[in-house]
Amino acid sequence: MAAKDLYEKDYYKVLGVDKKADANTIKKKYRSLARELHPDKTKGDKKLEDRFKEVSEAYDILGDEKKRAEYDQARELFESGAYQRGPQGGAGFSGDFSDLFQGGGDIFSSLFGGRRGPRKGQDVQTEISISFRDSIFGKEVDLRLANQGSSPSTITTRIPAGISDGGKVRIKGRGGPGEAGPGDLYVIVNVIPHPIFSRKGENILMNLPVTFTEAALGADIAVPTLQGEEVKVRIAPGTPNGRTLRVKGRGVKKGANAGDLLITIDVQVPQRVDGAAKKALEDFAKATMSENPRTELSEKARV
Repeated sequence: MAAKDLYEKDYYKVLGVDKKADANTIKKKYRSLARELHPDKTKGDKKLEDRFKEVSEAYDILGDEKKRAEYDQARELFESGAYQRGPQGGAGFSGDFSDLFQGGGDIFSSLFGGRRGPRKGQDVQTEISISFRDSIFGKEVDLRLANQGSSPSTITTRIPAGISDGGKVRIKGRGGPGEAGPGDLYVIVNVIPHPIFSRKGENILMNLPVTFTEAALGADIAVPTLQGEEVKVRIAPGTPNGRTLRVKGRGVKKGANAGDLLITIDVQVPQRVDGAAKKALEDFAKATMSENPRTELSEKARV
């Protein structure tokens, strides 16, 4: 990125977010724009293709914590007047900023003219949506890429097992052209929510509906897993609503390690009770009349 780009391009404006926006807000805005402007939808509209590239370029900077910090710092210097044009149009600074920029990153090295010779092509981004199951076990996907000045091309890549929602996959040499070789392609992965399972870290989460009698008396229940087979879990007598059970090794596998399946008990209260079931519950109520779970409620409320 040239110094001129840092001064003239407002990437926050490109994405339509505030300069103080958090990372999650920036990511959501980028995803929305990327879906709207994706080449598969714009069908060769050059203006929208350019806008898509501009949005991807902005997110490449603002979506990376380190690059964003460098970008913000560089723009502050421009706006404060520390940056000056040299006599040959080169970049210069009033004041001594050597301590700040020693060993600086890509943005600052280009800003100060520290980078010389051929430059690598620009990195680009695209995004895909995959199922929750595919995010856990991995999947090969076909990506349709818009090529500047030529017809779109399709490449196949593998999404690694265990990737999280919003995770990135880097494909070397599939970015924009450059004198020192092409840049890289970054694929942002959106994970479609599963109707039963969710994820927290390396653990898989699910709610398990159980009947009132199963929770009260105990039961052995078959529970489905993402791996395809069922596992038996034991519900202990008197299990309360909301208790979590753990099945080891049934979570997200990464290398030799795997997370767990965490099962939250969801006690189902029947909406209608009649006949023998109603009589049985009435007898149960009489048999447990002396038990009052609210005995200390009023006293605790006065604390």
